[in-house]
Amino acid sequence: MTKLTEFLSPENIRHGVLVSSKKRALELIGKIVAQHINQSQCSQQPEEQVETICPISCFSNLFKREKLGSTGLNQGVALPHAKLPACKTLVLDKPIAVFLQLEEAIDYVAQDHKDIDLIYAIMFPENSCEQYKNCLPQIAKQLTDKPLLKQLRAAESAEDIWQILMYADNHSKNEE
Repeated sequence: MTKLTEFLSPENIRHGVLVSSKKRALELIGKIVAQHINQSQCSQQPEEQVETICPISCFSNLFKREKLGSTGLNQGVALPHAKLPACKTLVLDKPIAVFLQLEEAIDYVAQDHKDIDLIYAIMFPENSCEQYKNCLPQIAKQLTDKPLLKQLRAAESAEDIWQILMYADNHSKNEE
């Protein structure tokens, strides 16, 4: 079972985010993913060898995927996902996730027609999509747990969200 924190890091969690639309939420996710990649690449490679990832490219891939069909699930949760932009120097072996807890719910065209206030986004390295194809349904299933969603909505900080997700991962591991 894929853990909710497996591809997520505490610095990619945002609490109390104000966005006006699905498009703005995807733009923010693209920006967070690009920052995460660019920072990690700069720490791993000499600066002159680093090809930076543009936030617009990340957003564009998420937006293109969203046009194929809404990634809004039920119960106010969305699971946007897409491939990372192609980059010659990108040395990523696993997906990158972002979690947004929205201050106010937005229209996201979800399956149950409810507005979305929790977004778990994930972007996959192009060369490892096949390897991780089963993680989306597993994550989606975990994000249907009503007690978990209630806790995530009540969280008062990004650190609280991280602790809730870690607890959920450890708890679900014990149930297997």
